[in-house]
Amino acid sequence: MREVAVIGLGMTKWGELWEKSLRTIFVEAALLALDDAGVEKIDSMYIGCMSSGLFIGQEHLASLLADYLSQVPTPSARVESACASGGLALRMGFIDVASGMSDVVLVGGVEKMTDVSGHEATYALGTAADQEYEGFHGITFPGLYALIARAHMEKYGTTREQLAMVAVKNHHNGSKNPLAQFPYEITVDSVLNSVMVADPLRILDCSPITDGAAAVVLCPVEMARKMKKPVVKIIGSGHATDSIALSSRKDITWLEATFQAAKKAYSMANKEPKDMHVIEVHDCFTIAEICVTEALGLVEKGKGGEAVELGVTSLGGKIPVNTSGGLKAKGHPVGATGVAQVVEIVKQLRGEAGERQVKGARVGMTQNMGGSGGSTLVHILERE
Repeated sequence: MREVAVIGLGMTKWGELWEKSLRTIFVEAALLALDDAGVEKIDSMYIGCMSSGLFIGQEHLASLLADYLSQVPTPSARVESACASGGLALRMGFIDVASGMSDVVLVGGVEKMTDVSGHEATYALGTAADQEYEGFHGITFPGLYALIARAHMEKYGTTREQLAMVAVKNHHNGSKNPLAQFPYEITVDSVLNSVMVADPLRILDCSPITDGAAAVVLCPVEMARKMKKPVVKIIGSGHATDSIALSSRKDITWLEATFQAAKKAYSMANKEPKDMHVIEVHDCFTIAEICVTEALGLVEKGKGGEAVELGVTSLGGKIPVNTSGGLKAKGHPVGATGVAQVVEIVKQLRGEAGERQVKGARVGMTQNMGGSGGSTLVHILERE
């Protein structure tokens, strides 16, 4: 198996992009990545997208986006695993290069979510839950994560203030990211006094509806060295699944798929949680970040809230988490999130993250999950 490097990054500002189509925002990000990599020709491409059919009425993205990127007849595939679609697209691209099937692979993620009503967007996102046992009875993702939050609070003593501190931390980081959808600071009081969505989660505990795309270019490490590129290698890749319905899990406060995916990635990379310098995790809701940091082994089980309160996961803390602003501030165009996480980590490892740069960062991790944790991708990257 060949070593794989990330040599190109592309991402534009995320938000409510009324004037742009899905194909436009994808091509913009892809062209930036190709330009950053210094390549024009690719051998294959993978596109992470959760639900373009429901959001914009367009399927067959593999052909559409290869065409609009002027890459036909290059083989192209659209990859779906709910909100983990981008992370899974990255894994497919990684396997393609590592296997020797392709030398230069473009991995992109995209979602156009604001062209429908809030009700329609809620329905589209809800298809990532169990439709017969959850959706049919009216529960939405804020409700599912509210159940996780309440159980975590009861079991471990996690406080409502600690949940709010996740949002405050990530907005602080996002205020330093010019590409973030909401690049501004908030306070604990503003979170606690924001509109209730599903008790105990309020609107400022929730990631937003977002339009956006991100892209990376992968190639063999030897090729990257010959091109005189900064060599950031993907040294670990883990993928796992769990029951889609919360009611089928032994403990809804524990993300087993994240634990299993991380276990695989750590083993492949020959690394441990203590070796990570900077991490991007899937904070679709504030409780999600707390549970993910525990499942990744970054903090003890039940101590995720306390870690946030003590500043352990803050920019400048022992384990900086979501330096980009995370899904909470950067935005969450669901199919693009997993790829954007890699963009942030590679920037950090290259020393190109500006005001949010983690000093001396050489090893980073991304964790991208679908639904309420039914699927998870974990990747570990290292700068030579």
